Amino acid sequence: MTPSAREGGWRIVEDDLSGAAIRALLEQHFAGMLANSPAGSCHFLDFNGLNAPDVTFWSIHDGDALAGCGALKMLDAGHGEIKSMRTADAFLRRGVAARMLDHIIAEAHGRGLKRLSLETGSGPAFEPAIALYRRYGFDDCAPFAGYKPDPFSRFMTRAL
Repeated sequence: MTPSAREGGWRIVEDDLSGAAIRALLEQHFAGMLANSPAGSCHFLDFNGLNAPDVTFWSIHDGDALAGCGALKMLDAGHGEIKSMRTADAFLRRGVAARMLDHIIAEAHGRGLKRLSLETGSGPAFEPAIALYRRYGFDDCAPFAGYKPDPFSRFMTRAL
């Protein structure tokens, strides 16, 4: 892991996914996606996908405790996709996702991206995430980057 950003007591680092805690959090993320959407409608990246050259993955920590994670996938020179946003259960409702989203948006700006998009689920379990994205100016959009219309997916985007 390499240092990336420090905000107050929070530390955000680029993560190579080799640690047991981040792997366990991602396993929980994968299981949560599959528990709330049919497998064919789940579009999370597995460990190999999160380690792909076009993906940057970060973990966020409060001291030594893993609080959450998020990733940015480069779709092209001007368009990025948010992937694998997840907050550890012990840190829910403490602003972890907002801190990670701030970091990803800042990174997208720094890379000169013009648009940031995401795909998330459409059921009740995803409402807190959708509300967060709306607060950050994301609006519903058509499927992008090879996604297909799916009643279990919600596609969102915002200009940067």
